[in-house]
Amino acid sequence: MEQIPTVQSTSGLLRTIRQINGVLRPLNFMEERNRKYGDFYQITFKNAPPTVMTSNPQAIEDIFTASPDTFEVGKGNQGLNFLVGDNSLLLLDGKVHKNRRRLLMPSFHGESLQECSHKIVSITRKVCDGWQLNESFKVRPYMQEITLRVILNVVFGIDSGEKYERLRVLLTKLLETFNNPLSSLLIFFPTLRKDWGKFSPWGRFLLLKEEIRKLIYQEIKERRDLLASGKSERRDIFSLLLLAKDENGKGMTDEELHDELITLLFAGHETTASGLAWLFYWIHSLPEVQEKLRFELDSLGANPDYREINNLPYLDAVISETLRIYPIAAGTFGRILTKPMSVMGYDFDPKTWLMISIYSLHHREDLYPNSKQFKPERFLQTSYSPYEYIPFGGGNRRCLGSALALLEMKLVTATVLPRFQLELTSKRPMLPVRRGLTLAPPASFKMVVKNKIT
Repeated sequence: MEQIPTVQSTSGLLRTIRQINGVLRPLNFMEERNRKYGDFYQITFKNAPPTVMTSNPQAIEDIFTASPDTFEVGKGNQGLNFLVGDNSLLLLDGKVHKNRRRLLMPSFHGESLQECSHKIVSITRKVCDGWQLNESFKVRPYMQEITLRVILNVVFGIDSGEKYERLRVLLTKLLETFNNPLSSLLIFFPTLRKDWGKFSPWGRFLLLKEEIRKLIYQEIKERRDLLASGKSERRDIFSLLLLAKDENGKGMTDEELHDELITLLFAGHETTASGLAWLFYWIHSLPEVQEKLRFELDSLGANPDYREINNLPYLDAVISETLRIYPIAAGTFGRILTKPMSVMGYDFDPKTWLMISIYSLHHREDLYPNSKQFKPERFLQTSYSPYEYIPFGGGNRRCLGSALALLEMKLVTATVLPRFQLELTSKRPMLPVRRGLTLAPPASFKMVVKNKIT
């Protein structure tokens, strides 16, 4: 067998420059690497295990279908503990990870989705009521407001009150720390995290994080007291976690609860907000897409059931194509081998890192001809396997909230389009930029209200 294509990692200043380039221009970086090394290659480091990068469907199937104990993923995510804490689902592995996922899964599927569908529509209407005729607005803050209100309701079961409003404002401010490519470097280069007081990015981040921590710990205490009194009948995720017991009958500590709640709040709204912003861009940049979508939505008549909206084929295809062309996460989290494994016929030793490029997979010309073109019809004509289309990752680390995210995108679209005629303020093609760990539309992305139906 031929030797696997290999990238020799450099050291010192050159390596740092390449890392910065990868953070600031991730898509160009991936495309250049793919052109040079193909869809399956390794990066070797001096005195360290290699990292394997792939966008090959067969390799992805090998990885996603392997036994979960083949990998450590949480260990590879330790760099996120500054944001989500040491007890986050993202940082867990093995049995603890499996049990936590099993505990959380029902809250993002089935009956729970039905219960929050009305809330999504209500929140969307309330947030968009402020749009004025012939006035332009930045799209992201509104999409983020919708998704944050939804996830606060799903996680905490609250949608009003002083504490709710304070938490909403603080979370928004905290995430603004990483709202552009340069500030995102704080995530990838810990040496940049210097606390020079509240006027420095990192100092401000730490102050906001501490205030959020106090609010959540206060809420944990109040909920525990309510539970002990037997007066709590809540069905939100927070209550579910409070009631959870492991095989030894032990519940989660305050610290574990805090870290899990923070993870759900961040992961549950930031990514969906980016997806929605892209969705509104594509719908309004391609008249034929908007026309077909409006026709499909009109066919439902007034006050359609959420299940009817959820099952619309063209709306589903438009969202699928939105998440294909610019996936919110350019790649999956790294999987670190715990035992020897063969992928694509190549044998790898323990401690090897396996990485999947979602963006490169979604732009394979053999799967998606003219991949840079936005064509929802792809998803009406072809059924892609879970190794060919992976906007939410896969295997035992697939995004827990994927069903909620998709439902939100559909219901927000179905709520906004019949009420507003929107236009882009610029005809120039929009390209993704780095926003924290994700890829997002530029913060400057604006639209204007051309018609408003009350």
